[in-house]
Amino acid sequence: MGDVNHPRTEDQRQSDDQRLREDPPQGEDQRLLRGARARQAIARHAVDVASLEGLTGLTMGRLATDLGLSKSGIATLFGTKERLQLATVAAAREAFLDAVVGPAMAVRSGAARLHALTEHWITYVETPLFAGGCFWVASLPDFDSRPGPVRDALIRHHQDWLALIAGELRQAVRAQEIAELDVDLAAFQIDAVLTAANTAARLGDDAAMTKVRRVVGGFLS
Repeated sequence: MGDVNHPRTEDQRQSDDQRLREDPPQGEDQRLLRGARARQAIARHAVDVASLEGLTGLTMGRLATDLGLSKSGIATLFGTKERLQLATVAAAREAFLDAVVGPAMAVRSGAARLHALTEHWITYVETPLFAGGCFWVASLPDFDSRPGPVRDALIRHHQDWLALIAGELRQAVRAQEIAELDVDLAAFQIDAVLTAANTAARLGDDAAMTKVRRVVGGFLS
């Protein structure tokens, strides 16, 4: 480090600065880690609340009461309601990918993978992964006419989901597993059925998922 009689050179000072940037002091590192964990836990609970009441009903005060935290503490972590909503959408997306998309990627692309996606989606709704069922079904209608970053994030996820379904249908056609069809229209129809099935299941329709399997199976036969 050097002393009064042997001051550090410029190169030594730059080296120390670089080391501090790459390896922050333990106290600071632990504080950042605790903040990230708290933010993650709050966002995950916010997904459950939004799946029941919509993103527009999400407030820092509600989360503070639910989790036994201070409203000011949550405000420090997220800043604004919009940032809280965006963090909630991101947490929902991560959980959805882990529960539905990720496991299906281990299956051969095409008809088999679309079947796997359907089964994992059914499990995601029936478990349910989120307290109110499908987060996306609950959240999209709230923002379909509200331009802004939250709507954009919801749309990106929905478009990615439709593209994934269409991509697997397209691969199934190429592999001659199914007959030629309009894959974008079929993906739209499958997504519409999934949306309807989520609502039906929440209303007590025990046959909703059987209907999903029949519809998707019809495209894959």
